[in-house]
Amino acid sequence: MARGQLRIYLGAAPGVGKTFTMLEEAHRRKERGTDVVVGFVQTHGRKHTAQMVGDLEVVPRKQMAYRGTTFEEMDVDAVLARRPEVAIVDELAHTNVPGSRNTKRWQDIQELLDAGITVLSTVNIQHLESLNDVVQQITGVVQHETVPDEVVRRAEQVELVDMTPEALRRRMAHGNVYQADKIDAALGNYFRVGNLTALRELALLWLADKVDEQLDRYRAEHRIGGTWETRERVVVALTGGPEGDTLIRRAARIAARSKGSELLAVHVTRSDGLAGADPALLARQRLLVESLGGTYHQVIGADVPHALLDFARGVNATQLVLGASRRGRLAQLFSTGIGVTTTARSGPIDVHLVTHEQIGQGRRRPLLTGQAALSRSRRIAGFALAVFGLPLLTVVLAALRGDLALASDILFYLSWVILVALVGGLWPAVLTALAGSLLLNYYFTSPINTFTIAETENLLSLAVFVIVAVAVSAVVDTAARRTREAAHASADASTLATVAGSVLRGDRPLAALLERLRETFGLESVTLLERRPDAPPSPDRPHDPNSWRIAATVGGRPCAAPGEGATDVPIDDDLALVLRGHPLPAADRRIVEAFAAQAALALRQERLSEEAATARPLAEADKMRTALLAAVSHDLRTPLASAKAAVTSLRSHDVDFSDEDRDELLAAADESLDKLARLVANLLDMSRLQAGALGLALTEIGLEDAVPRALDELGPHARAVRVRIPPELPAARADPALLERVLVNVIGNALRFSPAGQPPRITASEHAGTVQLRVIDQGPGIAEGAREHMFQPFQRLGDRDNHNGVGLGLALSRGLAEAMGGSLVPDTTPGGGLTMILTLPSADARQDLAAEAAAAARVAETTDRAIVQRLRRRTTTKPEAT
Repeated sequence: MARGQLRIYLGAAPGVGKTFTMLEEAHRRKERGTDVVVGFVQTHGRKHTAQMVGDLEVVPRKQMAYRGTTFEEMDVDAVLARRPEVAIVDELAHTNVPGSRNTKRWQDIQELLDAGITVLSTVNIQHLESLNDVVQQITGVVQHETVPDEVVRRAEQVELVDMTPEALRRRMAHGNVYQADKIDAALGNYFRVGNLTALRELALLWLADKVDEQLDRYRAEHRIGGTWETRERVVVALTGGPEGDTLIRRAARIAARSKGSELLAVHVTRSDGLAGADPALLARQRLLVESLGGTYHQVIGADVPHALLDFARGVNATQLVLGASRRGRLAQLFSTGIGVTTTARSGPIDVHLVTHEQIGQGRRRPLLTGQAALSRSRRIAGFALAVFGLPLLTVVLAALRGDLALASDILFYLSWVILVALVGGLWPAVLTALAGSLLLNYYFTSPINTFTIAETENLLSLAVFVIVAVAVSAVVDTAARRTREAAHASADASTLATVAGSVLRGDRPLAALLERLRETFGLESVTLLERRPDAPPSPDRPHDPNSWRIAATVGGRPCAAPGEGATDVPIDDDLALVLRGHPLPAADRRIVEAFAAQAALALRQERLSEEAATARPLAEADKMRTALLAAVSHDLRTPLASAKAAVTSLRSHDVDFSDEDRDELLAAADESLDKLARLVANLLDMSRLQAGALGLALTEIGLEDAVPRALDELGPHARAVRVRIPPELPAARADPALLERVLVNVIGNALRFSPAGQPPRITASEHAGTVQLRVIDQGPGIAEGAREHMFQPFQRLGDRDNHNGVGLGLALSRGLAEAMGGSLVPDTTPGGGLTMILTLPSADARQDLAAEAAAAARVAETTDRAIVQRLRRRTTTKPEAT
């Protein structure tokens, strides 16, 4: 029986129309004569979705009882017994009620597919297992119902049901998604524009990856090796040489010319793993690639051009960037080189050969430069075998001269050369071969006891002997060198892997890096020195402590100058890594250079973090000081001038005021002084907030009590505000006086900007252990980029007039809300306007936390008591045992 096909409708968020689109497809298939049934569709009370089910056959649901409540689930057995061609099963990530046939609905769907039934289903991007933590960071909501990504990836078709965030919010505001009592809470939390935009991008990127997988699978199945330029992918080949930085930057500029292009760097390691790449340079170039937004890759291959092109075709690359050859002209006469060979084989891939400063300078061997393949003791032993063994062998063969032919003598000497090569390496073996050829000529080649060779055949035999002996010696020496290089490479890789792990796990990367370097090589101290900017030029700078300062150090006594250490590694003109202890060999120095490059990067990151942390409070303080001076000179002067003018007029004897005029002047003075009192109180509260000295008296308070008091304080014009607070809403935990001040400021701001005939609305709801109050107006609103600006002290929307105070209202309100453990955030009102969302801890959630803390304390007390009793028993039984 053929397996059924799975088609999934993917959405960025609830309400985009996945179920509606799925039902439209069901009707289309039914009209074409396909047997379609509805296994399970969740309408969520949406009338348009319910109407869309229409005349589709619906399989009765299964009733499940759990904890005294009856739930409805899809009846898998009934659908299997019905055996339709297509089954409609909504909500792929749904968790079934305990006691069901399967734990998850996607497992139910797998059974239907195995039975040959095609299934149409839906899922939101936040339910994918791999994106669960990302969605939580974006929305703050934990998704408990997830589906493995592989289930969705195995679907034959995945169709994106897309909708812009603004359109989805309008649908919600019109009541097409949630019920009216949940709309405000949803718009202010999960369905904010930023959240929806991020979720939409996640859905598009995830689907793009699946499309790439489908394209790669199609090309593999149809054996398509050519490049399809669906997207620009620029691959830069790195050799581990100093020209890599130039190539990477050039490739990055090429990739930047096309929107959505990718940059990939690849290093081809020869199959023996012993290519002459500098690991320090590769580490630095990898950081450069990643800083430019690219990715670094490493592949292994015996044929570098073939491996490079295989990688480029595998990633569907469109352009390949190579460096011009570093080999000299003589070497290019014998081999065309990697660049020319790659270009000839590239096919449709564009190849860029980039010039650089290293052209024609040849390739240097960074591994074990200047070191012999074998140890000194083995070389001495090889020379000893050559000096003392050859005369002994000659005496023995001379005694057997009548029994052995020249060919046999040559084989004996060749065997001795191989023995010397195995013991002492190349040069002792070459010496043995040359000396052996002379001994063969003098003692065993006629005429004997002369260096003359009478027969051409004997001359040829001696020549072949020398060539074979030298060739065998070279092979043995090369094998010994490769063995030693492999051991060093393995040790280097292990060291770098350990370093990476320790640095990633550490809180201070620079200190962890230096400490790991000190431990790895058994050093006394490791110091990162930085050149002083004010140090005068000096020829003795490496040994002058006054020219350097310590940026970081670990271990014992640090070095004050590079010349004081046993080993120093210059990083750039201003940084040097100095090691105190024992000198390091050249092979280990390469690893230290990789450490040094990472240390310089870690130092710069720490400096940037410190500068940012230092500059932020200074900038805020300077901004506050400047704004305060402007406010005092600009805003406090008006009420002061009004009060002063009223009092001066009343004290004047030149004018005889009537009782009505006197009352008006007194009222003006009283109003101005009240303004001054409120401004001074706000300034004092703001200073207490910033100093952390604001006194709080947190208690349980119902919003149905706090909101009316705030409206009463605002006066008669606040009576038009419409209030809707559910009676079952739990109490909030807040300071009643501070909460009232916050509400007065926020509601007063909404009244000030609400148009005539459209008073503000106040709604409340509960969400995730918090109580949320929304003050909604239909005014001009505030642009998203200016929302944080309005919470800065001494700022007013537009800053147009002198009659609304110094702009401390919203800044103080947010500070008071945060001091009470809550928050005050703005949002856009659907249809235009501003919604201020005040979030406070729920008193019920506080009680739950207190109960959990008390239970944890009881468990800890019981555990401590058991431990004490166990210790007492142990101390009382110890003397008896002894």
